[in-house]
Amino acid sequence: MALPVTNLPVTYLFVPGNRPDRFDKALESDADAIVLDLEDAVEPAAKAMARTAIRDWLAAGPRGETPVLVRINDGTTPWFVDDLALLGQRGLSGVMLPKAESATQIARVTAALAPGGAVVPLIESARGLRAVDGIAAADGVQRLAFGTLDFAVDLDLSGDERGLTGPALAIAVASRCADRAPPIAGVTTEIGDDEAIACDIAWARAVGFTAKLCIHPRQVEAVRRAMAPGEAEIAWARRVIAAAGTAAGGAVQVDGRMVDRPVLLKARSILDRALN
Repeated sequence: MALPVTNLPVTYLFVPGNRPDRFDKALESDADAIVLDLEDAVEPAAKAMARTAIRDWLAAGPRGETPVLVRINDGTTPWFVDDLALLGQRGLSGVMLPKAESATQIARVTAALAPGGAVVPLIESARGLRAVDGIAAADGVQRLAFGTLDFAVDLDLSGDERGLTGPALAIAVASRCADRAPPIAGVTTEIGDDEAIACDIAWARAVGFTAKLCIHPRQVEAVRRAMAPGEAEIAWARRVIAAAGTAAGGAVQVDGRMVDRPVLLKARSILDRALN
């Protein structure tokens, strides 16, 4: 099915494309979307087999409402053209394009997609970040994702999240200016470490991201919990909405803070997230 315009996924679960035995299990993981991976998870010798496995699985027919994307290999690789031929397959909701660096790349991928398919470009390099405004605004793009691991390698960053804050904000700003959905945060490599996921998501939310890439089914529920507003946030938002509703256009305070339009919008955003 096509990715919906609203209520976009919060969790995107990667599945190695050469492990078709895991495709249906991924659908059962409760992830909001699954990403069949032809890139990093698949060795060069297994690329063709993985592509065939994905094609055969999609051809077998629909398997519910969970959106299915495929992450192809980037345009500099020898597998790119063959990957593009897969994108018209029925049953694909969209494509994740690694190392996106220009709107021209997006146009080529979009042309290969079936009608209604979406492109999720991964910003993973200095050149991709420099071109992020054009990438975000390109036809066919639904939202951006930040490939933090590859980006850190490209710029030889230490791994300290401080080095990623500026680029992440630039990606979020480009998304907003292009009227795209907020971007997707990169992976957390620690599988089963809920505290690491919570820390990563706290940082991602601080820079405007509202979804996350997952590399294991165990991460899905941890991401969803960490992304959801806490009880204190929800209670505050409800007090703000209630106070604004009784103000009759006059000034009102909640918890000693003046409730103006930005505060009201923030409260509504929190409650919207709580409902998703």
